[in-house]
Amino acid sequence: MANVRVERTDDGGFRATNDRGAEVRMGGGDEDGVFTPVELLLAAVGGCNIVTVEPLTAQRGHRLVRLAMTVAADKVEPNLLGPVTITYDVELPSEAADQVYRSVAQRVHDKYCTVSRTLTEGTEVRLELS
Repeated sequence: MANVRVERTDDGGFRATNDRGAEVRMGGGDEDGVFTPVELLLAAVGGCNIVTVEPLTAQRGHRLVRLAMTVAADKVEPNLLGPVTITYDVELPSEAADQVYRSVAQRVHDKYCTVSRTLTEGTEVRLELS
């Protein structure tokens, strides 16, 4: 089971911590140096895709010279995002790498990225109040 703890910090900000001790600061968007929850969602989509695409292209003998992406979404309502768009920014080592990269990136998006698939499938979010 995956879980994170999200809590208010002494300085009035917020922090998410995982079981391995990694932390990320978040806030409402007015503070420097923190992510908003929506930005973290977009980062999760991008992170899930990129950390899966990287090793799979390399295993096929085509380590990409540059591998980056932008993940974006507009709010279609004050509390709802519209479609999430992933735009890759790559530099290929060869022409042969292009087909491998495209095939891997599409397969990762369609089948292997847990975050993208969860958003696409519309997984239920349950609330438990203590």
